[in-house]
Amino acid sequence: MSVRALVVDPSASAAVRLAEVPDPVPGPGQVLVDVSHVSLNYGDLNDARSGRVPVGAVLGSDAAGTVVRVAADGTGPAVGTRVVALTPGAFAERVAIDVRALATVPDSLDPAKAVALPVAGLAALRSLRAAGLGPDKRVLITGASGGVGRFAVQLAARAGAHVIASVGSAARAEGLAEAGADDVLIGLAGLHRPVDAVIDSVGGPQLVAAWHLLAPGGSVQSVGWTSGEPAVFPPYATVGPARSLTSFIIEGDTGEDLAVLTELAAEGALTVEVGWQGPWDHFPEAAEALRERRVSGKAVLEVTGGEG
Repeated sequence: MSVRALVVDPSASAAVRLAEVPDPVPGPGQVLVDVSHVSLNYGDLNDARSGRVPVGAVLGSDAAGTVVRVAADGTGPAVGTRVVALTPGAFAERVAIDVRALATVPDSLDPAKAVALPVAGLAALRSLRAAGLGPDKRVLITGASGGVGRFAVQLAARAGAHVIASVGSAARAEGLAEAGADDVLIGLAGLHRPVDAVIDSVGGPQLVAAWHLLAPGGSVQSVGWTSGEPAVFPPYATVGPARSLTSFIIEGDTGEDLAVLTELAAEGALTVEVGWQGPWDHFPEAAEALRERRVSGKAVLEVTGGEG
């Protein structure tokens, strides 16, 4: 038996192609899920070209669908349950998923919205937590128009922080004030007062500039590097009152935090913006739009039965 999947192929457009792969075999603590939607992240594009995901392996981390086989150890949701998950090799028609990596999708939440939550939503939630988010904190969020950024703006505002959203152009600023940003800036122009925390997904010179804005005791969480540019710190930039620059990655069980995000989204307390949606055989189109920063929010691919 086999299933179709998006696999890494350096010779293909966007370094990814549709292919047949073996039907997944679940472990004792895994359910089998028929996937209906997957979400494309900027990191997936890098994984396809960097070698982190080997040639021929299935790409992706974000999947939503329906449980078709329960876990052998009796844990996890029943057959027929709609779920969303953070799992390696997500871009396939059927995936074996650890029960600790998934959450049930509430009836009121569209799976195309739910699938946008795992990587971007968890990165926003956990990086803000690691940065010491709290009421009255001044929080700078770079790349605020992207998937992580839009969630971070909303979650920081919900926590009572003063939220400063940084974007690359005026067109990318749309909707951020309504999402909870107190200030929306093009780059870091006009920002002079120190900030207590930075959630940075841009890297490069903007990361250096954000570091210089950080108040004593503050933290920069480096969650991405979409600029692709080096960050060069001048001499003595890191000498002085204690501040931290922390690399960030999503680790450990994610199910509980993912459940928090799905409930917030279902209640309307967390808005999920899907800026691109289409069938998964249009992957190159979605990848190009994401790489060229023409997607506000998330890019969602529908897992369909045939090629267009």
